[in-house]
Amino acid sequence: MVGNVAPDFEAEAVFDQEFIKVKLSDYIGKKYVILFFYPLDFTFVCPTEITAFSDRHAEFDAINTEILGVSVDSVFSHLAWVQSDRKSGGLGDLKYPLVSDVTKSISESYGVLIPDQGHPLPSVGFPSYLQSNRVKFYLAF
Repeated sequence: MVGNVAPDFEAEAVFDQEFIKVKLSDYIGKKYVILFFYPLDFTFVCPTEITAFSDRHAEFDAINTEILGVSVDSVFSHLAWVQSDRKSGGLGDLKYPLVSDVTKSISESYGVLIPDQGHPLPSVGFPSYLQSNRVKFYLAF
């Protein structure tokens, strides 16, 4: 994945408790992007990382970087998760979009889909769009 062109996508997302469209290529020449994948909404996997990105969003914004979280859940599931407060197992409001990959095409194109489980491996990619659209760093955990 590192050094390859970041696969473009357009998908529905939840941001500021509304449904929006996100297109990765809209960031070309404008911002760096941290694109991360997590398995499923309402699970114990990754909520602290998801909220930590939001809590530090101002720091990313200061270095011209957008954050996009992706899972195979629907926008309706994403909305329910952000509408639930953190103390009740939710995320609360996030300062960046959660992208819905219900077709699993985004996860497949980035090579993070676990085929026998039907959801992505938790991972982070850093497609850089200030200079190019090549993936600069990739981490799976």
